[in-house]
Amino acid sequence: MIAFTFSILLVCSFLCLFRIARGPTAPDRTVAMDILGILIVAFCVLATLLTKKDFYLNIAMAWALLNFIGTLALAKFLEGRGFDE
Repeated sequence: MIAFTFSILLVCSFLCLFRIARGPTAPDRTVAMDILGILIVAFCVLATLLTKKDFYLNIAMAWALLNFIGTLALAKFLEGRGFDE
């Protein structure tokens, strides 16, 4: 079951990388990068299940937080507003 989930996440990651490389607009690329960050968190959760080590969950939480902040910053930049507004 974990191998099947891993393969589905891998296919989804390649699809996101394709959208990042060939996305028609910047918001499409931003959404693809956000989804790729979510997939990386899912890979960390799978690594936790496979190895039974909890530090992968710490990595997943930190990655999710940085991904959220990065997406907000990029959205504000694409909107044309500064970071202090």
